[in-house]
Amino acid sequence: MKPITVIRSRTAVMPSSNIDTDQIIPARFLTTTTREGLGTALFADWRYDAAGLLRPEFVLNRPEARDCQILVAGRNIGCGSSREHAPWALLDYGFRAVISTEIADIFRSNSLKNGLLPVVVDDATHDWLVAHPGAEVEIDLAATTLRLPDGREVRFPVEAFARYCLMNGVDELGYLLGQADAITAYEVRHP
Repeated sequence: MKPITVIRSRTAVMPSSNIDTDQIIPARFLTTTTREGLGTALFADWRYDAAGLLRPEFVLNRPEARDCQILVAGRNIGCGSSREHAPWALLDYGFRAVISTEIADIFRSNSLKNGLLPVVVDDATHDWLVAHPGAEVEIDLAATTLRLPDGREVRFPVEAFARYCLMNGVDELGYLLGQADAITAYEVRHP
């Protein structure tokens, strides 16, 4: 995983509530076990028309959304089935963080384990972000703060172990493998 310390980016805004994992990555694209290439299928039913052409009115197809690393979504993003492909697709597309007032539990867990930072904010902050698409914001994972363009800082929760893994660019298995010497030493001392 790519370590996260600070993310500075403009925001892409999709204010719809209850964006489920089948909308994030439709089931027909779940035939792969690799993460690469899933970004092209991100929001496929919304991004492309029946002929496979980009819909110019869809937010991610607009020039102002290009290269945004932060997605601001409506309440309850990631609800539905527990497909790990959803954060994979968001990451492969180029997003590093998702901001909402509510993020579905399994989606949040899958995101944290795969290097996508889920940021939960209060309604007033979310309303401001929705009203200002393309705003340049900063997410500081060490300080667990979101900084808005006016300098206002908003705290967000993130579990300590997940924060450690994200900041160091390791998943849970990578963390355990990094403890191999200590595990071996313990086993030698406690046969």
